[in-house]
Amino acid sequence: MQLIAKIFIAIVAIEHLYILWLEMFVWTTRGKKVFRTIPPDMFEKTKLLAANQGLYNGFLSAGLVWSLIIDNQEWSRHIATFFLSCVLIAGIFGGMTVHKSIFIKQGIPALLALIFTILNAYI
Repeated sequence: MQLIAKIFIAIVAIEHLYILWLEMFVWTTRGKKVFRTIPPDMFEKTKLLAANQGLYNGFLSAGLVWSLIIDNQEWSRHIATFFLSCVLIAGIFGGMTVHKSIFIKQGIPALLALIFTILNAYI
């Protein structure tokens, strides 16, 4: 169960590292291909806003990676639970306010990782 939890945590961490890259470094180029619902003229205008969002995604990714390298399993689980909960809440909010696909792409992987992380404490 622990291995499954760590795999899901790593997937969520990698996903948010990818979002950091998209929003901070390639927003006006690659971002246009990924975020097709945003009008093309808005990318340059929102470059700094996207970079700020990317930074937050980087913090989420860093926290999840941190949880994977902590030796103490209880402490690792607590850190993972916190950061996965943050991702899940952001995924729910994004799904409700922006587009349902945000919940599917970000919320569901975080939810699965959170479930396996919590189950790992009891199995």
